[in-house]
Formats: sequence, C-alpha cells, structure tokens
Amino acid sequence: MKILIINGPNLNLLGKRDSNQYGSLTLTDIENLILKEYVNDEFSFFKSNIEGDIVNQIQNAPQKFDGLIINPGGYTHTSVAIKDALEIIEIPKIEVHLSNLSKREEYRQTQITTQSTDGYISGFKENGYLAAVYLLKKLK
Repeated sequence: MKILIINGPNLNLLGKRDSNQYGSLTLTDIENLILKEYVNDEFSFFKSNIEGDIVNQIQNAPQKFDGLIINPGGYTHTSVAIKDALEIIEIPKIEVHLSNLSKREEYRQTQITTQSTDGYISGFKENGYLAAVYLLKKLK
C-alpha cells in the first residue's frame, strides 16, 4: 500500500515539546518507527507549517497514494481549507494526534478537520501513527 503521511505546524519540534503530551520521539524517530514496523508498504512523509502547502499535498494525494494519514497539528482547530480538501478526496484518510485532545484546553475541543476523515486517533503518542497505518490497510 502507498501511504502519504502529512504532518502540520510545529511537529518538527517534537522532542523539544512537552513530552507528557507529545512523547519524547522526534518526527524523524516516528517516521523510522513506521518504516520499521511496516516494511511491505511504501510511505511518503511531508511536513509543513504552511496551510496552503498541506492543502496542495492533500489535493494531489489520490493520484499517487492509496491512503492518507494526517496530523494537522493546530490546524485541526482552525483550517476550513484543510477540512474541505480532505472532504473532497476519495481515498481512505485518518487523522492522528499525539496528545489526548479530550484532556486538553477548551479551544482544542473544536476539531474542524477531523470531520472530513474516516476517523481519528488521539492520545497514543507515536503509537497513533502505527495504529493509523494498520487501520488504513483495513479500510482499503
């Protein structure tokens, strides 16, 4: 299976952020964990702090990939553009959040982008990505 994994703003700072919320691994560590766990699948990783670049990746995903995993970071609470792009594409898509959003600040309770995915995983740190790959394979 060919899977695109998109990570949004500030996820390049993993390893420096609050490890209680986000775990202690860097984004590169998480990518390597996925590659080690799922050796028979093909992955492309994209990271950007820029909303429009994320939208472009989502829009182009169906031509190249069988499924999409996205951690939009803080954009999950604010981005109608990312939500709309996710809604339009017709490949399986799962949203992942390292922290447990239901235990976070009130403003994090609004999840705009999540509404346009097949489901989301929140609170399992790096294991959320592994679970998302497993579930994408079940959806395909």
